[in-house]
Amino acid sequence: MPSLAVSCPICLQPVLEENINKHLDSGCSIHVASLGESSSQPKNTAPKKLAPIFNKTRDKHTGTLADGSSPPPSMTQDTPTSKKRKHEVSSLSRMSNKHFKGTPSNFKSAIPLAERLRPQCLDEFFGQKHLTGPGSLLMNMLDSGIIGSLILWGPPGCGKTTLARLLARHVDCNFRELSATSSGTNDVRAVIEEAKAILSLTGRKTILFLDEVHRFNKAQQDIFLPFIEQGQIQMIGATTENPSFRLTGALLSRCRVLVLERLTNEDIRDIISSAVERVLASAPREQPESERAISPPAGAEPTMSQTSLSQSQSSQASISCDRSFLPYPQLTDRVISSIVSLSTGDARTALSLLELVLATKPDRDEDTLLASLRRSVSASYDRLGESHYNTISALHKSIRGSQGSAAMYWLARMLTAGEDPLYIARRLVVCASEDIGLADTHALPLAMAALQACQVIGMPECRINLAHCVGYLSEAPKCTRAYEAYNRAEKAAKLDLTMPVPMAVRNAPTALMKELGYSEGYNYNPNFRCANTFGMLTEALLNSPARRHPVHNDYLPIPFRGDKFLKESGDLSDKEWNEQELLRWEQEENGGRPWEGR
Repeated sequence: MPSLAVSCPICLQPVLEENINKHLDSGCSIHVASLGESSSQPKNTAPKKLAPIFNKTRDKHTGTLADGSSPPPSMTQDTPTSKKRKHEVSSLSRMSNKHFKGTPSNFKSAIPLAERLRPQCLDEFFGQKHLTGPGSLLMNMLDSGIIGSLILWGPPGCGKTTLARLLARHVDCNFRELSATSSGTNDVRAVIEEAKAILSLTGRKTILFLDEVHRFNKAQQDIFLPFIEQGQIQMIGATTENPSFRLTGALLSRCRVLVLERLTNEDIRDIISSAVERVLASAPREQPESERAISPPAGAEPTMSQTSLSQSQSSQASISCDRSFLPYPQLTDRVISSIVSLSTGDARTALSLLELVLATKPDRDEDTLLASLRRSVSASYDRLGESHYNTISALHKSIRGSQGSAAMYWLARMLTAGEDPLYIARRLVVCASEDIGLADTHALPLAMAALQACQVIGMPECRINLAHCVGYLSEAPKCTRAYEAYNRAEKAAKLDLTMPVPMAVRNAPTALMKELGYSEGYNYNPNFRCANTFGMLTEALLNSPARRHPVHNDYLPIPFRGDKFLKESGDLSDKEWNEQELLRWEQEENGGRPWEGR
């Protein structure tokens, strides 16, 4: 019995049932059934009779229908719009046949070096040994053939896209790739429907790689939830942002988060060496003039002197190849070290810089080349990303630790990268109250003055005002009594926000409120005189709490009476003594001398 032809779910072409798997594996390019081959419909079955309206065929010479009736004008006459559309389509068709004949080779030549040299197997993948090393969790998952849905979180150029492609290839899954910057939910639905069809026909799973997954909003991220949970699709998302902040909790609960680290200098150097070797292997090799000079004519035997000279030069070439790349004399050790330093752990940046070096003339001055490379790399500081918050946190913690040099470095790094000076000034105002607080009451006015200076003066001059403020806050004494007191009071207030205000400290602006007992029993502190003092006193002494005898008022609700939210100055009851950290400070920052406060 001949095999029946089925319709491919991807290209909708007829394919023999026994060849459907091979047809899908080939990308719908082979094993397409011809018209004469068996079809899934019986041959002897009479065609179904259609409605009369569908049986009306048009005679292209007379312009009449099969039943003799005349078609409507829209069927017999071309409107100007339809003529224009036909002309555009025919023009595009002729243009595509004429100009786009060599498109694949043109596209291939335009691909950047970083894309052309992507690893094709896990053995060629550099870095991330905690994920790709033997015995790692990811490798154990690959051995079992199931990787599930993953979120790859790491800095740019650390290998997220490459790793996703290699994982899909290793487990033999159908691989589809989208970018959240240029795709929407309709594209995702199309891939999901395709994945469901392939899974039902061939049993092969589909891995959808979604680059920049954090660009999808919460509603767009929810589209993956039922299909991931039912196993109809496996998603690998790549992001440079913290998934805890940018991805929904429901999506994170269905995926495993794998953290990719920034590549080390050794990894970048290995990537550069491997890239140069692959470039040399793919480039056509020309015979040097020295080799042509010693080569014998065609059909002649080489002489003894030619053989020995050739062996000597080949040995010298192999020795020098270990130290530099002979076809590219401009790629010196100094240039390679500069590429490693400028890439800052980004393999894509390193390969882009390498491509620039390989494209330069061999006799170009090394210093000029290095200067060009430095100008071609921009700062990797994202004013809206995680590095923005990490850097301001380092500045704040350096001030809190009285490390003025470190604080100045982070301030300069942020301003040099283009950070808004007002953002830094606002953080310094917070730091003045949070960390200096009651220990130096001049810190807050100075921070406010720095904020105003940034608003009035602006960059680049306001960097001096910020440095002034950062230096003062770093060297000022630190006290967190006010900050910690508010935290304790806030915790108590959240227990019950409906506790009544004591009657004695309530406001009584009207007679009715006074009749209701508002402010009754309140002792007005300035009404009480100083103890054991006779005669006239200055205004300063009268206003000093130490010169007036105290009186009692109920200031707090009943459950919190007697609680101390603002600790007394010098109260160390909630502080700790860490001998290990003190010894470490004495060794690393105090030159081994003991701290004078012991």
